[in-house]
Amino acid sequence: MHLDVTELRDFYYRSRLGRAAQRGLREQVHDLWPDMARLNLVGFGFAVPVLRPYLRAARRVIALMPAGQGVMHWPAEGDNVSVLCHETRWPVAPGSADRIILMHGLECSERPSAVLESCARSLAPGGQVMFILPNRRGLWARRDGTPFAVGRPYSLGQIETQLTAHGFVPQRHRAALFFPPSGRRFWLRSAGVWERAGRAMSSYWAGGALLVEAVRQDDRPARPGLPEAVRRPLKILEGAPRPGSKPA
Repeated sequence: MHLDVTELRDFYYRSRLGRAAQRGLREQVHDLWPDMARLNLVGFGFAVPVLRPYLRAARRVIALMPAGQGVMHWPAEGDNVSVLCHETRWPVAPGSADRIILMHGLECSERPSAVLESCARSLAPGGQVMFILPNRRGLWARRDGTPFAVGRPYSLGQIETQLTAHGFVPQRHRAALFFPPSGRRFWLRSAGVWERAGRAMSSYWAGGALLVEAVRQDDRPARPGLPEAVRRPLKILEGAPRPGSKPA
């Protein structure tokens, strides 16, 4: 179940806890992907809190927001780049996205496999995708009142297994949001210290969010489906004579 876009907006842009979470996530994303020059960047779900640093550098930035969540004008001070879409039918040309960031998208979907298929279809060969997900080992997935408590949290092993099954090759991973999900002034003031200490101690154990980078496998094995079924029809009538054939 997707959160409403107004709830996500209010958390990340109008609450002190959300703004602290935005900084922690954005720093990790930018550390992994510092250069986006001349690349097409697509965000899906509610990825706009981490897309802003790339608005000027990237060739093009598109923020896809699923219909179950709703859409808002973004960025507020400029031309809109956000688009309302069906979560399994992205209005993106196949193979046109150099980078994709999914945030509050996969874990909230009732059809995560279809979302991954849309992601793979949109990604260019050799393109990279980053998944920002609730960490099932962290405190944020257990704390009501934050977006990371909605949907299904993931362990690192679970998301890597799911990505491999859909033709992605997991690469690097990080964790973020090591500070407690509390709006108390002490925790918010010390959030930066918690983030730096957490990164030094662990790459995924204690953080509230997982960041997993993957690349699209160029020679993905074909998944069974209708085309495969048509090429390999049932053999129920195999013993029947074919038109024009001589009787045995």
